[in-house]
Amino acid sequence: MVELNTVIFDLLYLLAAILFIMGIKKMSHPRTAVFGNLLGVVGMLIAAGVSFAIIWENEAIQNRQFLSLVTIVGAILLGTLFGSMLAIRVQMTEMPQLVAIFNGVGGLASVLVAAASLMAADEDPLYIEVLVAGGLSGLIGSVTFIGSAVAAGKLQELAFFKKPVPLPNLIRHLLNLLMLAGCIWCVYDMVVSANNITLNFIGICILGCLLGYTLTTPIGGADMPVVIALLNSYSGLAAAATGFVVDQPVLIISGSLVGASGIILTSLMCQAMNRSLLSVLFGSGSLSSYEEDEEVYATVKRTTAESVAVMVGYADRVVFIPGYGMAVAQAQNAVSDLAKQLEQRGATVEYGIHPVAGRMPGHMNVLLAEADVDYSQLKALEEINPDFDEVDVAIVIGANDVVNPEARKEGTPVSGMPILNVDEAKQVVVIKRSLSPGYAGIANPLFAADNTTMLFGDGKAMIQDVSTALKELG
Repeated sequence: MVELNTVIFDLLYLLAAILFIMGIKKMSHPRTAVFGNLLGVVGMLIAAGVSFAIIWENEAIQNRQFLSLVTIVGAILLGTLFGSMLAIRVQMTEMPQLVAIFNGVGGLASVLVAAASLMAADEDPLYIEVLVAGGLSGLIGSVTFIGSAVAAGKLQELAFFKKPVPLPNLIRHLLNLLMLAGCIWCVYDMVVSANNITLNFIGICILGCLLGYTLTTPIGGADMPVVIALLNSYSGLAAAATGFVVDQPVLIISGSLVGASGIILTSLMCQAMNRSLLSVLFGSGSLSSYEEDEEVYATVKRTTAESVAVMVGYADRVVFIPGYGMAVAQAQNAVSDLAKQLEQRGATVEYGIHPVAGRMPGHMNVLLAEADVDYSQLKALEEINPDFDEVDVAIVIGANDVVNPEARKEGTPVSGMPILNVDEAKQVVVIKRSLSPGYAGIANPLFAADNTTMLFGDGKAMIQDVSTALKELG
């Protein structure tokens, strides 16, 4: 009976792993992302159910069975309640912060599970690979936890997290190497000194937390999409390492999948920004303006909603360029409504999507999907760029760095970064609250270009005003 149950449990774990793989595959496309997410949820429920059943049959903890089961059920219910509250209350503009926090919680969970397993066996001999995996789980999980907290703080624009590490880069890098060496020594001591497992693991976690802070704090806000993707990978790797500690193949598989997909996404984000991962991780993160805004913006032209309505009302092709400002203003539904008006007037409407627009990968896609924008209208950078010279009106909503022509020049903070060629459109309308710079901290000559007019104000309110004025045109 026990052997039969073991076979069934293994098969169910295998099914959970297959569902994880299928879920990630489905989430690679917006149309199937929701279904992919559901597959992952089902896989996790199966894995949790199997773990629940194993505890029920474990004779070693028979005397504590009831308490163990109540604890597990209570934790599941508490997590479900907390997750439901977040799903209801967290706005889409805060989703990047939430993703960062989830990455951190995942890293912390791996640390706690590994700690419980290693400390429970503090006096018992353990395989070398288990000790090494436990050390890696403590290190990667701690880095992920604190690094994610810093990333979330930066995204939330908390003053404390805006302060860089008050050390020169060379000294900071040397300090990071010393802390990493300290972690390696602790793992070595765990292997050769079985009586020091707990103490060494605590040392690894402390050094990992410090590393998470010193590695993440100097990174600028413009690189946050890359950092979030990388921390997601870290959380998966920490889970995989913990799987070796607790001998759970499904945890190893799921963690490896998250780790691999996170690394791939990180690479794609770096390519989209024309940045190397090393430059993101070890750069100073200090981007400052090299040009006075007064000089760049001397020829800025203001416009009105009525003028924009006339402009788009007689246009054959209109392209919206969404940025983080659209997310802040919650303007996606207003944009969708305006787009439908334009389509009714015979115009072709598209959306130019930069891969790092917003504060996390796919941020704009999610917002526009929420507003029922057809996926076929979403055009990636490489699709829309060759056609901008045929666009009658390009409407930029809260975007800055991703449309900054300075990226084509050498020696600027955004040099080499692929941008949307908005400046090549026949007419450009930029909707922003002010002329404040983007994350790169530099002026944008697009705002003062001959074919550009600025519509200052809240993105949602301005788009609604344009819609109203367009209706009045008849």
